[in-house]
Amino acid sequence: MSVAAPPSTPLIDSIRSRRIRITQLVAVGALVLFLAGAPSVVDSFTLAQILTKALWLGIAAASLIFLSSYGGMISLGQTGIYAVAGFTMANLVHAAGGKHLGWDPLAATAVGIVVATAFGLLCGAIAARSYGIYFLMITLAISVIVFYFFAQVTVLSGYGGIRSVTMPAVIGNPITDPIPLYYTALLASVLVYVGIRYLARTPFGLALQGIRDDPARMQALGYNVPLHRALAFGVGAFIASIAGILSVWYTTQISPGGINVAQTINILVIAVIGGLYRLEGAWIGAIVFSTIDNYSRVWMPNVGDWLGPDRFETVIGVIFLVIVLASPGGLVGIWEGLWGRRRRRRSPEESSGIPTKGAVDDAVDHPAAV
Repeated sequence: MSVAAPPSTPLIDSIRSRRIRITQLVAVGALVLFLAGAPSVVDSFTLAQILTKALWLGIAAASLIFLSSYGGMISLGQTGIYAVAGFTMANLVHAAGGKHLGWDPLAATAVGIVVATAFGLLCGAIAARSYGIYFLMITLAISVIVFYFFAQVTVLSGYGGIRSVTMPAVIGNPITDPIPLYYTALLASVLVYVGIRYLARTPFGLALQGIRDDPARMQALGYNVPLHRALAFGVGAFIASIAGILSVWYTTQISPGGINVAQTINILVIAVIGGLYRLEGAWIGAIVFSTIDNYSRVWMPNVGDWLGPDRFETVIGVIFLVIVLASPGGLVGIWEGLWGRRRRRRSPEESSGIPTKGAVDDAVDHPAAV
């Protein structure tokens, strides 16, 4: 025996829509208040080791998610690109090791971002005509080349890396006072998020999404597919370079050991855990990754030789597999699935096949996941 759906009127639909909107606004407002007041809410260890780290790791993952979600390009070269920005900046300022040129830190930061973006455009021009596994391997080779270049060229770094990198005056010393760096990383994250969302709605962003879906048709329509893909890779490199600068400011040093293949895999894991095709997933995955990285050594019991406080990779690997098997959309996908069921229970008419305004907006903001 079927149960009749509750009657639907424009007034009831409006009330339901308003309730959902109010719930979302309250959640966003609470998040904004927490992030803005985090230095007063959490201790300095949590601020530096979890929140600040999650912010710059999230930017690095956002560069990967931008390429995968809007360009259909899963890149393993983002770590190598942000390393170029970090090493360039570290060599230009006062530091122990490297060229030690004594530049102003802000000027060196700008040059580091420009050099890394130009390097990304060059790499994008090389990889733009490849697809699938071939694109993946070319970008992985980029990270490996960068790693060995700075490891073997001792005048620029060597395996020992560059230490005691001079910070900009506005940052101060992030080791003793993590608050300025936290707000800098927070501002950078907001600008990156808003910038990517805006770019996705521009003619370039829409053309890039068309190329992702059907490059042959877009080529027939007169679009230069390799050029669009190369420019998108350059945009991803610009975003990754910001993460590279923040990573140096975070640790006051940089070495090849911090940009190896393991770090490349970590960025990919962060993106997949959060949601490879959802921009918000970059920072959600990063906060989960940073939390597990810091607290798994405290919480994890010893179980024989296969599990213990030093088995962080095992823990993150198991979580990675569980999330991927439960939802290919990551944690954001799981949340949206639960939220969608709740909305369908409250509004049965939304399952009739008629797209709602929220669904249309979601198709524009997150096209690869629709």
